Amino acid sequence: MKRAAPASAPDRWPLPALTLWLAAWAGFAALRLGLQRPVAEAFGIVAIVAVAVALRHRGTAMRRMVMALGFPLSWVLASGLLPLPPSWVWALLLLGGLLLYPWRAWRDAPLYPTPAGAFDGLREQLWLPPRARILDAGCGVGDGLRALERAYPDAELAGIERSWVLALLARQRCPHATVRVGDFWQADWSPYDAVYLFQRPETMPRAAAKAERELRPGAWLLSLEFDVPGWTPSGVWRCPDGRTLWLYQRGSNGAPLAASA
Repeated sequence: MKRAAPASAPDRWPLPALTLWLAAWAGFAALRLGLQRPVAEAFGIVAIVAVAVALRHRGTAMRRMVMALGFPLSWVLASGLLPLPPSWVWALLLLGGLLLYPWRAWRDAPLYPTPAGAFDGLREQLWLPPRARILDAGCGVGDGLRALERAYPDAELAGIERSWVLALLARQRCPHATVRVGDFWQADWSPYDAVYLFQRPETMPRAAAKAERELRPGAWLLSLEFDVPGWTPSGVWRCPDGRTLWLYQRGSNGAPLAASA
């Protein structure tokens, strides 16, 4: 029976992007002021190096694109080639971004909604008792809770979300569930019969370590799209849209996985 691989180093995003952008601007300044190189030459050299570094980053394609475009776009804006909006527009955008996606949530998955009806028919494969307690860890605006309710209409559903704006929307959309603002990494998972995640590959080792510490015997860890490195699933569910839901059960003997679904 395989166990979880050791948790990887904490994901420090967006620090890699910020570091690359600052280094690119420092290199541009060094070429222009120190070596007196023409603007176009300095920009071209730095942009090529920055893109090459970004493409070697181990993150997702979206993150590599953000890292690669950061310096060129900021240079275009700073050079006045494009008109800049008033400062209050930038302030509002920053405030809105922080409300929707707090700083500490940047290490977790972005707002990816669970497809409607993703778990239709799941109960035939994964039976949970009436009034089973199910946690949607990082519930966003409640799409996962709504999909879980379709599959388990008699369950006691709970959601945890860092952003109070998203949590408020989830409460409005999912009156059947208990949604609270908080950090699901710090919350106790032991009261639940199942914990549902829609995270990123980078955070799955951390989720596995937490599940191994806190899930009680017989409880389930459900992960949409991404498996747990080093774990053999107790079952695999193919969603109606073709996505994969990985099912892991903690055994009655305290082991993290059951021998079969």
